[in-house]
Amino acid sequence: MKKTLAVILASAMAVSLTACGGSKAPETTAAKTEAPAADSKAEDSKMEDKAEDTQAASGDAQAASDASGNVMLYSSMQEDQLMAIKEGFEKKYPNIKMDYYFAGTGKVITKIATEHQSGQVAADVIWVGDPSDYIGFKKEGILAKYSSPEAGAIADKFIDSEGYYTGARMMNMSIGYNSSLVTEEEAPKSWNDLLDAKWNNQIVMTDPSSAGTTKYFVGALLSSPDYGEEYFQKLKDNGCELESGTTATHNQVAAGAYKVGIMLDYVTQNLMDEGSPLGFTYIDSDLVSIFSPIGLVEGCANETNGKLLYDFILSKEGQEILVENNLLSVRDDVDQKGASVEDIAKAAMTVDLQSLSDNSDQIIDTFDKIFK
Repeated sequence: MKKTLAVILASAMAVSLTACGGSKAPETTAAKTEAPAADSKAEDSKMEDKAEDTQAASGDAQAASDASGNVMLYSSMQEDQLMAIKEGFEKKYPNIKMDYYFAGTGKVITKIATEHQSGQVAADVIWVGDPSDYIGFKKEGILAKYSSPEAGAIADKFIDSEGYYTGARMMNMSIGYNSSLVTEEEAPKSWNDLLDAKWNNQIVMTDPSSAGTTKYFVGALLSSPDYGEEYFQKLKDNGCELESGTTATHNQVAAGAYKVGIMLDYVTQNLMDEGSPLGFTYIDSDLVSIFSPIGLVEGCANETNGKLLYDFILSKEGQEILVENNLLSVRDDVDQKGASVEDIAKAAMTVDLQSLSDNSDQIIDTFDKIFK
């Protein structure tokens, strides 16, 4: 694929529309007599559909005005995106206050585990980066089954087969760079390019113990016969450094402390939109593409509002908010701002979520043995 972020977000997805036509039948007296009745029926049908749409909209508005109270979201997503979701949700449900706790995935999971051991997780909805974590949440009884009415527009591969969680955003781990120090042509185009001596002591990545997306990336490469422990040892030997959080990693590259980094597409684009000198390369093989699910907490304090928030995040309206904030939607009816999801899918690694979940602690232990 070898496209920068700006290029891949600029290439529009083609939509093909085919119009069908037929020959005109000979005009007869019967046809003349029946046509007005058919037109009348069609017009009546249109009026009925319009009335139903109006009634449905009125019902939705009434339901929104009747909903009240609070809802709590635990998330590792960037705060700007959380604020955008909060604004949209509270606009739709003006009598519900949406609160959130946000931190790196490691801290969010620690909070969830501690509260679960105490008897109840205080969140109504959970939204962290690594989809393999939800297998553990499900096993521990932290999640409730919930089938959202919005799921019809989402591919089955993003939905838990038992109904405990649903993918709610897409993001990609690849290689970012400081565009003031590195040209697009010079930027690494593969994971192995980072092992080149010219990037010695110029590489940064996030500690996987603090960021779920990085843990997913590390787990994916560790489980691959093309990379494994040997790859991370070579990366360490080439002077790759660690940062404690995703935002810090991206800011360090933007500041020029490092020339290149293992970075997320949407965080990089957010900083680019603010004027930071960054570039991003979607590598054309073994791209680590991640779908980030949401789950409803079992026995949560605000179950009804939790379901409303869950539905809103998955709705076309909610997904369009995410797309405006440089994320990819999981819905098949949302304009992705030109992002080539097909190209991303072709370049993405195949990852075994169950294996990542089963070996979660081992992934961190193996990485720490090399880097710490």
